Amino acid sequence: MQITMDIPEYFGLDKTKPEIASTLKLYAALALFQAGKLSAGAATELAGVDRYTFMAECKKHDIPTINYTPEDLEAELADFRLAC
Repeated sequence: MQITMDIPEYFGLDKTKPEIASTLKLYAALALFQAGKLSAGAATELAGVDRYTFMAECKKHDIPTINYTPEDLEAELADFRLAC
C-alpha cells in the first residue's frame, strides 16, 4: 500500500525525503505497537528496522515492550514453580 502526504517544506527540518519517510514509518509503527494494533514483529517490519533498533526506540519514547497483567505474571510464575 502506498500513502501520499503533502508536507510543507518548513517541516522538512533539513532532512531528505527518504529520511522523512523513514521517520514517519517508525513513528507510525511505534504508535500502532503502543496501541496494541501491531505486534513487535509486525511493527519492526513496518518501521523497516531490526528488532533491537525498534526496542531501543520504544525505550527512548517510554513505550513498554512487555505488557503483562498481574494475573499473567502470576500464572507465568506458577508455571515456573511447577517446572522446577
